[in-house]
Amino acid sequence: MNPLVACSPEVRDALASARPVVALESTIIAHGMPWPENLATAQRLEAAIRAEGAVPATIAVIDGRIRVGLTGVDLERFARLRDVMKLSRADLAFALAQGRAGATTVAATMLCAAMAGIRIFATGGIGGVHRGAESSFDVSADLQELARTPVTVVSAGAKAILDLPKTLEMLETLGVPVIGYGTDAFPAFWSRESGLKAPLRLDTPAEIAALLGTRQTLGQTGGVLVANPIPSDAEIPRSIIDPAIDAALREAASKGIGGKAVTPFLLSRVVQETGGRSLVANIALAENNARLAAAIAVAGA
Repeated sequence: MNPLVACSPEVRDALASARPVVALESTIIAHGMPWPENLATAQRLEAAIRAEGAVPATIAVIDGRIRVGLTGVDLERFARLRDVMKLSRADLAFALAQGRAGATTVAATMLCAAMAGIRIFATGGIGGVHRGAESSFDVSADLQELARTPVTVVSAGAKAILDLPKTLEMLETLGVPVIGYGTDAFPAFWSRESGLKAPLRLDTPAEIAALLGTRQTLGQTGGVLVANPIPSDAEIPRSIIDPAIDAALREAASKGIGGKAVTPFLLSRVVQETGGRSLVANIALAENNARLAAAIAVAGA
C-alpha cells in the first residue's frame, strides 16, 4: 500500500479478506450540495452499498493523506469543511504536499481507488467533452483516466451539460468499453435516453462481472464505463432539462466562466432553473448507481 493512502479499518479488513468494496467520490459532498444535505446524501449512498452486501469506501484527501473509507465522524467533519479543493489527477499531489483538504473527482477517485486495490466505483455522471470544445479544448481528465486506470465506473452516463456525441466518440477512440445496463440507449444523466446508442449492452450484474473477469484474463488495461439509466420515477424529460441546460450554458458564456468552475456552476444553475428538481434526480441516480456497483462487486467477489 502506498504510504500516502490510509484505509479505514473496515475497508482494510474487507480488502484483506477479498470482500466486495465499492469506492465513492467526495466531490458530491464538498461541491455538489450544501450542509446538511451533503452529509445525508453521502450516508444514503453508503447505506445503499451496504444493503447490497458490499463495503463502501468514500475517498477524500484529509490532513495530507488519501483517506479510503471515512468513519461516521470523519464523514461529518468533511461535509462541514469549507475551502475544499476539487481534485483531479493533476492536483492530487499538490493537495497532499500542502496538507490541503481535497474532494476527489471521478479521475482522482479512480486513481486513489486503484492504489488501494478497489476495482469498482459508483458516481453520478462522468465528465467528458464540453460543448464548444472545438475552440476551448475543454475535455475532462475523466476520459483519459478511464483509458489508463483499471477501475469500473458505474454512472448515469456522462453529465448532460456535455457534448455527449463527442464524449462517446472520445471514449471509443480511447478504447473504453461503454456498457448500457439493461438498455440499448446511452443515458443522459437526468434523462434515461440521450438519443444516442450505447455501444454495448449487458442486463445483469453477473454479466458485467464476467466481462470484467475476461478483461483481466486478457491483460487489458484501463477501466470500463457502465451507463446505468436514472430510475424512471426520478427522470427529468429532455423537453424540460434541455432548456434549463441551454440557459445555464448561455449564462456561463456571458460571465466568462471556464475550467474547473464550469461544471459546478452549470449544475448549480440547472438546479435553480428546475426549481430543485435536478438535485432530487441527482441524488436518486447516484443511489441507483451505488446499488448497481455493489451488486457487480458482489457478483465478482
